[in-house]
Amino acid sequence: MNRILGLSRVFTRGRPPVGSTPADTVHEENKWRLLRYRTPAGVARRGKPVVLVPSLINRHYVLDLLPQKSFAEYMVKRGHDVYIIDWGTPTDEDRFVTFDDVADRYVGRALRVASKLGNAPNVHALGYCLGGTLAVIQAALHPERFASLTALAAPVRFHDDGLLSKWSRTQTLDLHALVEGLGNVPWQLMQSAFQLLRPTMTAAKTVQLLDKAWDDEFLDGFLAMETWGNDNVSFPGACYEKYIDELYRKDALLSGELSVSGKRVALENVVTPTLAISFEHDHIVPWQSAGVLAERVGAKEKHHLHLSGGHVGAVVSKKAAATLWPAISDFWTQHDA
Repeated sequence: MNRILGLSRVFTRGRPPVGSTPADTVHEENKWRLLRYRTPAGVARRGKPVVLVPSLINRHYVLDLLPQKSFAEYMVKRGHDVYIIDWGTPTDEDRFVTFDDVADRYVGRALRVASKLGNAPNVHALGYCLGGTLAVIQAALHPERFASLTALAAPVRFHDDGLLSKWSRTQTLDLHALVEGLGNVPWQLMQSAFQLLRPTMTAAKTVQLLDKAWDDEFLDGFLAMETWGNDNVSFPGACYEKYIDELYRKDALLSGELSVSGKRVALENVVTPTLAISFEHDHIVPWQSAGVLAERVGAKEKHHLHLSGGHVGAVVSKKAAATLWPAISDFWTQHDA
């Protein structure tokens, strides 16, 4: 009975205040926009601008989850000048947005705007998941725009033993027919694929919720993660087709055969100080596929930080706030000169 009463509290709570760190839109183009977080009163802004590049598949506010549990909030309180890309919601006409548009033109524009507003010659860029892949590509094409590169659980090797890689390389998946028929790839299709990676996760979360529904702090975090996890967006069709074909099927980023905007993307051209972060129990991006970045870039200074945890939990947990977040902040500070 106590568990049932506790569970009833879930349905009476309002929407969690996700993405609530104050920010201003400083650039807007098509569906995406660049946000600049406001520096809190009493904090002195320091160092070069920091640009956060989230994945195209999920909303950006996973990096600004809840007050006191926000990566972005933590960084602005430490004085960093933090920007983040909000990819927005693609509509029918965005089926023609290409991978080159996103990886080169959009990300590049965000870096240049932040650099100009921050009055700095270059910026620190942190890319999370697919956003990290985009940041790596940008750093290979335009290394002069980077003070440092942080790739957070970002796939660089796409031929691995993970289920996502195996499914994406299945030849019975007709990419062209999918995009021709649907335009943008529906978020429901992608979300179901992620759920199949761990088919017992829903049951496990239900049990955990029954056990801890009395805990307000747990409920706030649980509902925030569920809100984010179910707030997905569709993927621009033309962009998706090249993403799957070139990266997952041909592993073209790692082999050096990827071309973006008519230019070869060579990892040895990434010469900015680089931090590759991977997680031991990441079921979406196997840690070897993220960690290989530190082996292949041409930077003289490169680090591979390998931690326990999974793809999302290890980024937004209390442990992350105590260990991972300070390590990233210190890395940026070291390269502000």
